[in-house]
Amino acid sequence: MISPKSSQFLACRGQSELEQPSELQWELEKGFSSVGESDTGMRTESATAASASVEVDEDLGVNLFPPPLPQPRICMWKYLDIHSMHRLEKAATVDEMREVLAELLEISCPEQSPQDAITLDLFSYALIFCRQQGFSLEQMSAACALLQDLHKACAATPLGNVEECYRYFTSVLFCHGVRRPPFSIDLFKEEQLLALADYVVNTYFRHFKLYKYVFTPQVQLDLSLTYTGLQPPKAWLEGQVCILRTYIKTQLNKELEQLQQLVEERLKASEERLSSKLTALERPNQLPPSKSKGKNKTK
Repeated sequence: MISPKSSQFLACRGQSELEQPSELQWELEKGFSSVGESDTGMRTESATAASASVEVDEDLGVNLFPPPLPQPRICMWKYLDIHSMHRLEKAATVDEMREVLAELLEISCPEQSPQDAITLDLFSYALIFCRQQGFSLEQMSAACALLQDLHKACAATPLGNVEECYRYFTSVLFCHGVRRPPFSIDLFKEEQLLALADYVVNTYFRHFKLYKYVFTPQVQLDLSLTYTGLQPPKAWLEGQVCILRTYIKTQLNKELEQLQQLVEERLKASEERLSSKLTALERPNQLPPSKSKGKNKTK
């Protein structure tokens, strides 16, 4: 809607332009004569704008921080309108409801795509919960839209943003619990808000990392370090390093062989001691020959 001040300004501007026809005619003639120049200028401006957009995209790809979340707004009839909700309401069984929901969400083959299957399960169970709570069509549409926006915020980045998503969820939830138009409406009662919050916390936030693992790409960090002020290694230095490496390997092999031989000798000595003790235990009644001779002498 145009304000009175802007309409007065436009009227004054139109009157001033009508009062100066010669200037307008001169500008038109100048414009017709410089069509080629303006065309080239527009091309250069479009090229610079395209290059700037590419640079912005590259900067966004380099950014390691999660993207900012959207402002919380009223989301009734945002994704599921009144006609879609009537179609879901007419579904008599859960299978029929899932078929209609898959058509509305544009999910063709959930059996072949794990992401589509998880999305379909997410909204199917959300609708079942809304029916159990006795929500109206407006409340069901808002609850599904709230869950959809939360899921988009989760899948927007592979980085951890559970606290930001929870704050966003609570702010959007309060947009539907307090009458303060045009910023918020009293769509849900207090008990319904608490029930919906408990459901989302117990079903979505409890498995937040699993949803993020499935719906976001994996991030791999390739770290490379460069030191300033150091000279690159030379060829003779690399040769010396190879010689030193081979010398260390040979010395380690010799030490390992000596250690293995020492361990084998000790094991052999311990086996001999153990066998002598076992033979002594097997013949307890036989006396040594020295002791038997001593007894005969005393007799």
